[in-house]
Amino acid sequence: MKIRFHSMFFASALFLLAVEIIIALYLSAGFIRHTVGDFLVVILMYCSMRAISNIKAISCAIMVLSFSFLIEFLQLFNLLDVLDLRNNNLAVIILGSTFEISDLIAYTFGAITIYLIDVKLIRTTH
Repeated sequence: MKIRFHSMFFASALFLLAVEIIIALYLSAGFIRHTVGDFLVVILMYCSMRAISNIKAISCAIMVLSFSFLIEFLQLFNLLDVLDLRNNNLAVIILGSTFEISDLIAYTFGAITIYLIDVKLIRTTH
């Protein structure tokens, strides 16, 4: 994996980061906060990785999905309590606080979506 800069993925990552911040700041509950936010965070991580490396699309999708699943399963074992970060709002936003099967589904759909966008739309235009 070589380091390289890809402006379209970088711009997409910045846009998604802004959307995620807005969701975190202004929505405390509901479908957008919990499900759409999880769907988008996987796409954000994918775009961030693809913005700075030449990693293959499938490898990136698998790595991002694996990392997302790891964080989610660590929630099952109360990672915030183990790290004594339960009262740290930033840690709760970044790491999440509760294990949900629906989060795993949202991560999976996010990874599949960005992978398909990458290989079907982006690759055909370049």
